[in-house]
Amino acid sequence: MSTTPNTVLNVNGIEVIYNHVILVLKGVSLNVPEGKIAAVLGGNGAGKTTTLRAISNLLKAERGEVTKGSIELRGERIENLTPADLVNRGVVQVMEGRHCFAHLTIEENLMTGSYTRTDKAEIARNLEKVYNYFPRLKTRRTSQAAYTSGGEQQMCAIGRALMTNPSVMLLDEPSMGLAPQIVEEVFEIVKDLNTKEKVTFLLAEQNTNMALRYADYGYIMESGRIVMDGAAADLRNNEDVKEFYLGMGGGERKSFKDVKSYKRRKRWLA
Repeated sequence: MSTTPNTVLNVNGIEVIYNHVILVLKGVSLNVPEGKIAAVLGGNGAGKTTTLRAISNLLKAERGEVTKGSIELRGERIENLTPADLVNRGVVQVMEGRHCFAHLTIEENLMTGSYTRTDKAEIARNLEKVYNYFPRLKTRRTSQAAYTSGGEQQMCAIGRALMTNPSVMLLDEPSMGLAPQIVEEVFEIVKDLNTKEKVTFLLAEQNTNMALRYADYGYIMESGRIVMDGAAADLRNNEDVKEFYLGMGGGERKSFKDVKSYKRRKRWLA
C-alpha cells in the first residue's frame, strides 16, 4: 500500500512475532489520513492491540518484534525508533486498561504526561486545555486515581496523553469496561479533539457500532489479517458487517471465512 500525500501513518505489510515463534500479525497494511479518525475493529485476539503496539514500538516489553514490512510517519520509517522518540515526534498511545498511577492524584497523573516538556507556561496551558475537555477531571483533580471511576480513569489516560501535545493518538479499547453513557461521552470528546485540536486518531475497538459512528474509516481484523476495510459509513451499511459485528443478522456464520461470496483483498500478499 503506497503512501498518499495526506497520510500521516502508513503501515505496509508488517508481520509481528512474539517470543521468536508466535506469528501474530500476518502482513497487515493500513493508512491513517491526516486529521481523521481510523478504527481497527475485531474480536479478542484479532491483532488490534499488537498493531497499535507495533506502531508505538511497545512490542519489546512483551518480547515481540516487527519481522517484515515497514511503518512510516509522514514518509519517515519509524519502526526502529524508541517509544520516547515517537512521543517527541507527536505519536502517543493510550493503552488498554488505562494504566493510571493508582497512588497519584488525577492532576499528578496528568502532569506525568508533560515529563518531556520544559516550558512551564505551555504545561499550564495544556493542563487547562485538558480540564476544558474533561471538566470532571478538574473536579476530581486532588483525588487519588485509585478512588475514581473507570470513566474518570479513561479520561485521565486520554488527558495525560494530550499533555504531550500529540499529533497522532493511538487509543486501545477506549470503551472497555465503561457504561454506555460514559462510552458515548468519551467518544464525543475524541471527536472534539479531532475536529478542534486536529489530533489524528487510530483506535482499536471491539465496540464496532460505536467506533463506526465516530470514525471516518475502518479496518476489520481477523486472526492477524485485515479482512475488510472501507469508509465507516460503507462498513455500517455492509450486510456482513451488520451480521458479524453489529448483531443485526440471524445467521449461523461466525467469521468472514464462511462467506462464500466474500473475496478477500489479500493485501498481505502484495
